[in-house]
Amino acid sequence: MKVKVVNKGRQPLPQYATPQSAGMDLRANLDEPVTLQPLEHRLIPTGLYIALPPGYEAQVRPRSGLALKHGITVLNAPGTIDADYRGEVGVLLVNLSQEPFVVNDGERIAQMVIARHEQGEFVEVDALDETERGAGGYGHTGVK
Repeated sequence: MKVKVVNKGRQPLPQYATPQSAGMDLRANLDEPVTLQPLEHRLIPTGLYIALPPGYEAQVRPRSGLALKHGITVLNAPGTIDADYRGEVGVLLVNLSQEPFVVNDGERIAQMVIARHEQGEFVEVDALDETERGAGGYGHTGVK
């Protein structure tokens, strides 16, 4: 699938690292480094503007290495970029560690996964069909 992109930044376009990668790395496009203090969150620009085909979304997800090594994650993970959005792709990073973290220009800060989606249409009914689980919620299925 072709995705139209305008790159107003200084970074290369996102790419898949391997032939079977699901996500493409997004890079920070910064004029100067940004320091995220513990528990601070900031919208980090990428310089990218995309146009997805109808029926698709782009999901902005954390990078596992940043999360494991530094406690940096995407606050609204996954962030959704709708097919009709034409603004800059931004990454809402949060520092969940106890140490300041510096985001540098060009740093890989998140990954973007393009996924097909459906739109549901709610139909109001008087009752729902019965299932074995029923209304059992969090932890209902137990530990096996």
